[in-house]
Amino acid sequence: MKARKSYYEPVSLWGIILGILFFLIILLFLDLKPGHPEVTRTLAVAVLMATWWVAEAVPLAVTALLPVVLFPMLGIMDGKEVSTTYFNHIIFLFLGGFMMALAMEKWSLHKRIALAIMMHVGVSPGKVLLGFMLATAFLSMWISNTATAMMMLPIALSIILELEQTVNSDDIKRYSVALFLGIAYSASIGGLATLVGTPPNLVLVKTLNILFPHAPEINFAEWMMMGLPISLTMLIVAWILLYFRHRPKNKWKGISIRTFRNEYNQLGKMNYEEKVVISLFILLAVMWLTRADLVLGHVTIPGWSRLLDHPKFINDGTVAVTIAVILFLIPSRNRPGDRILDWKTANRLPWNMILLFGGGFALAKGFEVSGLAVWFGEALKWVGQFSDVWILLTILTMMSFLTELTSNTASTQMLLPVFAGLAVSINMNPLLIMIPVTMAASLAFMLPTATPPNAIVFGTNRIGIRTMIKTGFWLNMAGVFTIYFFIHVLGMGVMHLHTLGLPAWVK
Repeated sequence: MKARKSYYEPVSLWGIILGILFFLIILLFLDLKPGHPEVTRTLAVAVLMATWWVAEAVPLAVTALLPVVLFPMLGIMDGKEVSTTYFNHIIFLFLGGFMMALAMEKWSLHKRIALAIMMHVGVSPGKVLLGFMLATAFLSMWISNTATAMMMLPIALSIILELEQTVNSDDIKRYSVALFLGIAYSASIGGLATLVGTPPNLVLVKTLNILFPHAPEINFAEWMMMGLPISLTMLIVAWILLYFRHRPKNKWKGISIRTFRNEYNQLGKMNYEEKVVISLFILLAVMWLTRADLVLGHVTIPGWSRLLDHPKFINDGTVAVTIAVILFLIPSRNRPGDRILDWKTANRLPWNMILLFGGGFALAKGFEVSGLAVWFGEALKWVGQFSDVWILLTILTMMSFLTELTSNTASTQMLLPVFAGLAVSINMNPLLIMIPVTMAASLAFMLPTATPPNAIVFGTNRIGIRTMIKTGFWLNMAGVFTIYFFIHVLGMGVMHLHTLGLPAWVK
């Protein structure tokens, strides 16, 4: 096991020093907007946070707490106002969804779902790879991509180890690269399909609400109608790329449906607890999909929230926490005294990620309150001389490669306010940039450090970093063009992304 990095190592120390140095230089020697020092001060805090996030000088969650300290001290925001940005309905959406994931893991339901999918896809190299990728992508639509990759990896390893007994070693070596990269890539790709699939999607919803309070809500159903086609297209592209670059040279024998069926049979029959969790899981997905009105052109399908006196009071976070509470209430039959979900299990919630969310939300609020977002937009007006096509493709490419080196959540939190300001300054619908940029933050396929799933599969020591870079580069670029294509094809009908002029809710 790799030793944990000490925060007193030279790299981390230099990260701390550089961050503070950049902070002081901006604070003392720049004046971005004379008469409005809060603009410069907000930039100084943002650069400090960005430097520490990139260098991982201190834990990411600790960096996320800086606005609580610096915004009030520098006169950017009131301490109470800053604090309230750290806990909101988006955080509850994340908490509720993660509790469902923990309940699935507690009763091994996630493994049953994955094996059931793979039992029905066939036994050829291409079909096995597709089965793993479909199972991984489906699970990562609803639960953490890290947890999904961790769950799928042992199953893949067991298949590879069995194949090594009967199949040519060179072929298995090549194929194992495809299988492990397929798991890592699918875990990221699946997250594009739903609002809860990956943290940047949730960051977008809250940042949009902060910067443009009158903007239309991005609800679960609308996002899925656009995100799912993008995710499926990327999944097909990834499968083609991986299979034809790393497929076995010879036909193999020694693997059959029985391999998966034996794994599945070892789980036994679905017990009462699993049935409860799967039922609530399906209920949660259905409630998310049908909560708000679904507008399809001139046809509106009313959501179930209309049955309540105040439908606008209900959001996706309300739904997620409702189902999570029910999980705590239902007793277990096979473990007397236990519940479907208990606090010992729920206490594994990633509180550091929640703080990271909050820090990003506070930073976004600081951009808006101080006027820094508008300043950035005005400073980038020169970009408007280029066509919308080149503007968007350049931004998407930049975001995709930036998140190879930085946290996709942190990058999204840092840059969404900037790109929103740019859109306003060049008279473009902000969502035409904000939505694709958010999706591009999940296109990090080249480096082991880019995403936790990449790091997990790289840890098998069966994938060379050059191989990951070569394969990931083409997938990154394919993702950029896929997102650009669908944002224009589906954006008008599903998300009402008008391409001409600023929408009324911006003003």
